[in-house]
Amino acid sequence: MNVKFLLKDSEIPKTWYNIMADMPNPPAAVLHPGTGKPVSPDDLAPLFPMPLIEQEVSSQREIPIPEAVRDIYTLWRPTPMYRAIRLEEALGTKSRIYYKYEGVSPSGSHKPNTSIPQAYYNKMAGRKRIATETGAGQWGCAMALAGSFFGLEVKVYMVKVSYDQKPYRRMLMETWGAKVVPSPSRDTNSGRAILSADPDTPGSLGIAISEAVEDAATREDTSYALGSVLNHVCLHQTVIGLEAKEQMKLAGDYPDIVIGCCGGGSNLSGIGLPFLRDKIAGSKNTRIVAVEPSSCPTLTKGIYAYDFGDTAKLTPMIKMYTLGHDFVPEGIHAGGLRYHGDSALISQLRHEGLLEAQAYGQIAVFESAMIFTRAEGILPAPESSHAIHSAILEAKRADEEGKRKTILFNLSGHGLFDLTAYDDYLNGRLKDIAYPEEKIAEALHRLPKVEG
Repeated sequence: MNVKFLLKDSEIPKTWYNIMADMPNPPAAVLHPGTGKPVSPDDLAPLFPMPLIEQEVSSQREIPIPEAVRDIYTLWRPTPMYRAIRLEEALGTKSRIYYKYEGVSPSGSHKPNTSIPQAYYNKMAGRKRIATETGAGQWGCAMALAGSFFGLEVKVYMVKVSYDQKPYRRMLMETWGAKVVPSPSRDTNSGRAILSADPDTPGSLGIAISEAVEDAATREDTSYALGSVLNHVCLHQTVIGLEAKEQMKLAGDYPDIVIGCCGGGSNLSGIGLPFLRDKIAGSKNTRIVAVEPSSCPTLTKGIYAYDFGDTAKLTPMIKMYTLGHDFVPEGIHAGGLRYHGDSALISQLRHEGLLEAQAYGQIAVFESAMIFTRAEGILPAPESSHAIHSAILEAKRADEEGKRKTILFNLSGHGLFDLTAYDDYLNGRLKDIAYPEEKIAEALHRLPKVEG
């Protein structure tokens, strides 16, 4: 029985897949934070090079991947897809479980799928420097890697709680030449204001985004880069699902359920959107499942409304599931999932019933991570472990119903820099965080007022 399903270098996708070409309804407009009117390309030009702005709004189904980007992709792509035979045996399930493993990239996660093209387009536009944020550090590492390939200076605002929890990711960014500061920092007006109000804040992605956007907006040589949420980021990640569809053909199978963890939505988009295309076309009826932490339950308990992507209200307003732009999630170990909002595309698809969402506590998630790593041998990142937990529950549910399902999940990164989290779990220090209902209600009360 085959366990590994591998593609050749020549089979790396030549185009990214753009879900906007096939969505039943056009994406909701993105609004200017000052005027409340739809943003124009000129509004975004100070932050992004024009090719990325064009990708943000394109309705073209296939977007060509530049040859220079594909050349770098060959360092780790195509990534392997595995049949989790040993996990299936450990569970005693009749279902077939597959996982696409993105942890083989140089930075250990799926994030270089978009950091490489973002750095490429910025280099072609003559930008010299990138300002960005990172939660758990996977995106910061990926951007530092891309900056080293293209000769760009990189400044990373790393969420403070993760800066303290995950020093090795910070070290890796610095090894690739990036400058890393804990966020909120004293390097920006927004950071100083937040520290003045709450010196002990753990930080959040919303705060770190504010700092990076402010940094980029105040320097002509600098672009802003985001590791999730935006349409062009979700677009770049579709190489994952496009490869997985070909690997599923090699396996002679097709998934009934496709699962990805979800913070901003990039890796869920990567694994799920190419399969969602078949669902929209009516040729398949695959369930696409987003999995998030119960302490930051954006898709499961948030409100679908216009909100800012950052705490300081510097970014455009997008229509998304949100917990409120100034909500600061608890410092769980899955730092990449601590975001108050979500991708506008993922949010709209969820709102229209084309994908579904689940939320779980971190102790149950780590329990499933332990089952997986002891069966399959790979230590998963805490973020990816949310997808593992859902896959295990779906397999058990299918067994209870007397069904045999084909389940595919995205193992979006390894957990070798997250050993502190596993140490906390193994020694009983890991705690579940209660759903912060009052804090979220307070934050939602401050949503922007948008006409219509």
